Amino acid sequence: MPKILEFKGYKFFFYSSDVDEPCHIHVKRGDGDGKIWLEPDLKEEYLEDFKSQEKREIMKIVEENKNYLIEKWYEYFEGK
Repeated sequence: MPKILEFKGYKFFFYSSDVDEPCHIHVKRGDGDGKIWLEPDLKEEYLEDFKSQEKREIMKIVEENKNYLIEKWYEYFEGK
């Protein structure tokens, strides 16, 4: 489970077993858990147990770091 980014207590990561899925990122903080698609468009799959304000903050963080997160996805999964 490579951690890609940590910001404001949010941990952004993906699972090694995600190799067969489209590019996405998971997020966790406290009891909150989420999954956000990065390609083809930025889209929330789920953000469970996060408050509305936290959901907006998470989406803003992902949007601002989208290119970096995509780059890390392909670096990790290349050749797997």
